[in-house]
Amino acid sequence: MTALDLSSPVAVVGTGTMGQGIAQVALVAGHPVRLYDAAPGRAREAAAAIGARLDRLVEKERLTAAGRDAARARLLPVEELTGLARCALVVEAVLERLDVKQELFRALEDVVPDDCLLATNTSSLSVTAIGGALRLPGRFVGLHFFNPAPLLPLVEVVSGSATDVTSATRAYETARAWGKTPVACADTPGFIVNRVARPFYAEAFAVYESQGADPATIDAVLRESGGFRMGPFELTDLIGQDVNESVTHSVWRSFFQDARFTPSLAQRRLVESGRLGRKTGRGWYDHADGAERPEPHTADPAEPPAYVIAEGGLGPASELLALIREAGLEVRERDEDGGTRLVLPGGGKLVLADGRTTAEFRDVVHFDLALDYRGATRIALSHARHTSPAAVAEATGLFQALGKKVSVIGDVPGMIVARTVARIVDLAVEAVARGVATEDDVDTAMRLGVNYPLGPFEWSRRLGRGWAGELLDELHGIDPSGRCAPSLALHQYACAADEREDTP
Repeated sequence: MTALDLSSPVAVVGTGTMGQGIAQVALVAGHPVRLYDAAPGRAREAAAAIGARLDRLVEKERLTAAGRDAARARLLPVEELTGLARCALVVEAVLERLDVKQELFRALEDVVPDDCLLATNTSSLSVTAIGGALRLPGRFVGLHFFNPAPLLPLVEVVSGSATDVTSATRAYETARAWGKTPVACADTPGFIVNRVARPFYAEAFAVYESQGADPATIDAVLRESGGFRMGPFELTDLIGQDVNESVTHSVWRSFFQDARFTPSLAQRRLVESGRLGRKTGRGWYDHADGAERPEPHTADPAEPPAYVIAEGGLGPASELLALIREAGLEVRERDEDGGTRLVLPGGGKLVLADGRTTAEFRDVVHFDLALDYRGATRIALSHARHTSPAAVAEATGLFQALGKKVSVIGDVPGMIVARTVARIVDLAVEAVARGVATEDDVDTAMRLGVNYPLGPFEWSRRLGRGWAGELLDELHGIDPSGRCAPSLALHQYACAADEREDTP
């Protein structure tokens, strides 16, 4: 099954920001496009707005003047649904309410031919439930674009329970022909991106709620150590706290209030207070003109230790040994069964975040996971109240000698980057095990949909298949509420790392 022919008219119903963006994508790809909105005059206004954006593309030399003029000639606003009668594809981008969408598609079935592909851009509702109201649900798919649709490459092509393979394939190939990067997924709460991304927000909010660190510090650690484009507090301020919380609640309810998707009380209070982010001028941060952005906590300069003793290879942090030597510090290596730590001259121990609290040990300082220890510009350290100041000072001085800023946070098990990545990996592995999508499509979706530095399976291959499960086991042991409980799929995934032929 191939993509729709460029001569085939495409309709977009709903002319808000997303609807206009989808229409622009189809238009620039070469299709005749019909715009419809239930509000009188709205379709004409949207057509004018799209035309203005085409003008800007010409100014930026991304579109020729002739291409713009041809696109404008193919764009037609209509005032009645009957104006969509000859369309080969209708994409809906209206209010996120099941009853509204079902009513719209029932009406469309009376207008368009039986071979017209019907698609919803929903981000939070069940594609199966919307399509369940139709006479021919096999031709119904999800085409979930990301905002702004003309710029972001990802499209989730969602198959409902009744979607025909031919319909899903045609939608997939059409999205690809439009210059997008489609990923195929089954109809599951949150699809790929909004399901797998929940821990990016949830773990940051949990660290904040436990008084482990402030928003500016958490954001900085995830950016400068984890390699994420934006931190969760600044990102939700950009998205809108109400929008982000609504998606979280939708996924949580759809998974029958699974503890792993529990919404944040701190975010709820933010929404209740009307502090929705940039659009209201205040969210986690103050966005008023001239407002100063709070600085992340950064430790004062400290003297580096004269040497460190390496016990074990440090696992995912093994790159640190080369960096320490390059900084001119002595590394003494010592074999130690089960040891994967650095011992400081004063007797303190530096241990990579592993899901345990530092309160369990004497003079242990945990350091957080980094995407790339060489390239990271900030490292977070965690210690208990009883940890000796000398151990904290030596650990701080060591990382500062490597050219890193150091943020010292509270005794947070799993710290910030490590627990976030572990939980993202877990949800990704479970999604694949349940047939939601392939490993490659999950990685593609998370890199393109939310700009993650690595896809979850890329992280897992770098860290080791068993790494996430071991960290989450520790977290679940400390907090048996279930919010950090590793899935059965993650356990099976780790066991598949090597062939196990022995019988029990």
